[in-house]
Amino acid sequence: MPPGFMLFCAIPMLRKISTILVPMAVLFAAWVIVFRIPLLPQEQQGLVPFVTYLLYIVGMLLACHFRRGRVFLALLAVGVCYHLFRTQLTHGTDTPEAWLVYRALSVVVPFNILLVALMREKGFWSMAGRMRLLFVAMEIGAVWLTIRLDQHALWVALTRPIINWPALERFAMPQLCLVLILLAAGIAVRRAVSLGSPIEGSVFASCVTLFVVFRWMWSPHVPETFCAASALILIMAVIQDSYNMAFRDDLTGLLSRRVLNEQLPGLGSRYAIAMVDVDHFKNFNDSYGHDVGDQVLKMVGARLMNMTGGGSPFRYGGEEFTVLFPGKSAKEALPHLERLRQAIGDYRMTLRGEDRPRDEERGKSRRSGSRKAGEVSVTVSIGVAETGGRQISPQEVLKAADGALYKAKNRGRNRVCLGGGR
Repeated sequence: MPPGFMLFCAIPMLRKISTILVPMAVLFAAWVIVFRIPLLPQEQQGLVPFVTYLLYIVGMLLACHFRRGRVFLALLAVGVCYHLFRTQLTHGTDTPEAWLVYRALSVVVPFNILLVALMREKGFWSMAGRMRLLFVAMEIGAVWLTIRLDQHALWVALTRPIINWPALERFAMPQLCLVLILLAAGIAVRRAVSLGSPIEGSVFASCVTLFVVFRWMWSPHVPETFCAASALILIMAVIQDSYNMAFRDDLTGLLSRRVLNEQLPGLGSRYAIAMVDVDHFKNFNDSYGHDVGDQVLKMVGARLMNMTGGGSPFRYGGEEFTVLFPGKSAKEALPHLERLRQAIGDYRMTLRGEDRPRDEERGKSRRSGSRKAGEVSVTVSIGVAETGGRQISPQEVLKAADGALYKAKNRGRNRVCLGGGR
């Protein structure tokens, strides 16, 4: 298999895996910091718990502001765990009340993170969001009541070993706690990789945090450092997700026209701009429906994400896309645009019918087989222009590229045409 093709296939997966790698990098940094905290002056060490609380307050406020109910619940679950550790469990589980608190935390907190991993985002102030908050409030009340009434039997039953396997004892936590954390982590990883969502990656980080905290709860500085790291990851996820909503096209995942307009003035004195348009897209929509049309735009967007030659793709509007080539002439950009045109034209897309699998990997295997029924292909026309001549501003170069695009349309489509310039 050619190395270029392998890279072509690997780039989208790398982007999705980054939603896991970035949180893991933050958690690794937290592990390093744990061993550095004792070297700090005593006054600075005393600030660590304060910083942790501050991060959770900021995170919950951001989650409310951006209507991210799942993030709020994750912050609430891990934050409550941290607070009860600071107030009830600093000296271990020697007292009956501390024993009950620990057992309750080891079940309820992982259970709620599992629910967060399973649920879909329904907003914060919506009916579903309010019902979730009500459920959490009732849950907290029920747990508090069992602790106040000294109901040992319930928590003994829930934290009793599920299987007698000595190897599990090294985890130093109830087996149900470990199972819930692993289930939530597995679901979060799967959704993070399939959706490429920073929120899902942050939920996975919360699972890792819970594992570390329950495993090393009484190790110096571990709970506050890892809980702070988890809150920071959730804050970063909310900001990244909000950025994606504001500056990325929801359908294709490409940067939006708003970002394009912001970047045009800073391109410098030498650059090329290409306009890409899906051929006969209106007829395609009329023939197959808008759902299939959306599949086509997603496919074109995926190919544009793998643009070579340093090209930066944007969703311009409708079936039109724009590619910026900073520091390149139109002729230098031409072979990369031809490669894009050919990759789109060679792609055979299986129409999503009732019998088509929803799973992406099964869909790929079906496309790679010999089955041809229900397959369609699309082509694109491309116009590219550069600075120079009459094009002295980005808007003029963009207009020249648009003119070259219509030249490609008039010449039969499925081709790349050069616009005015040098």
